[in-house]
Amino acid sequence: MKTALNIVFAIIIVVLAYILVESIMKPIRFNKEKDIREAAIKERLIDIRTAQEAFKSVKGRYTGSFDTLITFLKTDSLPLVFKRGSLTDEMIAEGITSEREAVKKGLISRDTSYIAVRDSVFDKNYPIDQLRYVPGLEKTEFKMAAGTVMTTSMVLVNVFEAYVLNDVFLADLDRQLVVNYNDQRTKITGFPGMKVGDIRVPNNNAGNWED
Repeated sequence: MKTALNIVFAIIIVVLAYILVESIMKPIRFNKEKDIREAAIKERLIDIRTAQEAFKSVKGRYTGSFDTLITFLKTDSLPLVFKRGSLTDEMIAEGITSEREAVKKGLISRDTSYIAVRDSVFDKNYPIDQLRYVPGLEKTEFKMAAGTVMTTSMVLVNVFEAYVLNDVFLADLDRQLVVNYNDQRTKITGFPGMKVGDIRVPNNNAGNWED
């Protein structure tokens, strides 16, 4: 009888030890995996921002369509302006007060050439077609939108945002830990996910992980 009780107590101790260790390790494993996934998503969102800013430099606006953005990256060009000469003291003394005026008079020249967007924005081996997808989630696309916002100074500003919710890229992890993390991130950033830009308030296309 005593031996049986000792075995039972030993089993209980092992089970309790396992539960204790697991309660400690579960959030550690969660945070480690979360950090790995977030690092990859940050890089992709920064790439989307880079692509959008290149698009705006040519088109004068952002786009809410990945099809349009990817086609632009593959087929469009960016202008490169080369300046020859500069405004000198002699020109100013002669009444020429701006480079634009000097260009009109032929004293300064401007030459424009064009370079393929894909050669100037990303490395030539960059997988442009993957830009729309959340890293680690096959065929799951970032949500993206673009528009305009009127600022308090009554200036119309072009804006865009691209994001993925924590519930999407952490869906296979412990649900309660994801809920807790959503609460934490919402308190800090106002958004339960990873996002770059904002279509409600101009924020210079900042990521919500950036200070």
